[in-house]
Amino acid sequence: MILYGFNASGPKRVSFRWQGFSLFGYTHLFAKPDLTTALKNSLFIAVVSTVIASILGTLIALALVRYRFRGRGVSDFVLFMNISAPEIVLGASLLSLFVSFGVPRGILTIIIAHVMFNIAYVAVTVRARLAGFDRHLEEAAQDLGAGPWITFAKVTLPLIWAGILAGGLLAFALSIDDFVITNFNAGTTQTFPLWVYGAVKVGIPPQVFVMGTLIFGFGVLIALLNVVAQRRRA
Repeated sequence: MILYGFNASGPKRVSFRWQGFSLFGYTHLFAKPDLTTALKNSLFIAVVSTVIASILGTLIALALVRYRFRGRGVSDFVLFMNISAPEIVLGASLLSLFVSFGVPRGILTIIIAHVMFNIAYVAVTVRARLAGFDRHLEEAAQDLGAGPWITFAKVTLPLIWAGILAGGLLAFALSIDDFVITNFNAGTTQTFPLWVYGAVKVGIPPQVFVMGTLIFGFGVLIALLNVVAQRRRA
């Protein structure tokens, strides 16, 4: 993908034979308005769904680890079923739900769909982080006069932040790359994967590879910054 972003194959489509070095894809990155719109839609959907899924997934993980309540086992089962179920099943199920309630398909339904399948990944990741959490640290903070919210903000959240960030990055990657569930619930809305799938029939422009490279580089950069921050904190 990175290599073909520099391939001198012309503005129309990419030839998968190396024809020389070129920066055309980078200098004309936004030359196709429909592709740019699709990328903006994907980024917006991924960011919004990741934030919502991270918040809800963290709360679910905290509830499952720290509290005993009726239906806890069922909640565990639902989380793992969400992860193990095929995407086509989730996409068709959500489509049936939206049609039953008369919800018009578009960006809103895509966000809801992405939140629904991303919550489980965030919850499982944060739950693994909470498994080794020392509750005595919270008790010590409360003994020193800190209230529940201060204890959570100053003690709990910093210690589980790595798990939340890992779950959030996973949710973002799954959201921006999703095709099957999005295709069921997109309506007339175009996202980056849907646009690329449609372009395969007529030829993929070099901008697709450049945009994919930039998205990949952004994810790697965030992961590296997280590693550096963890080492400094240690």
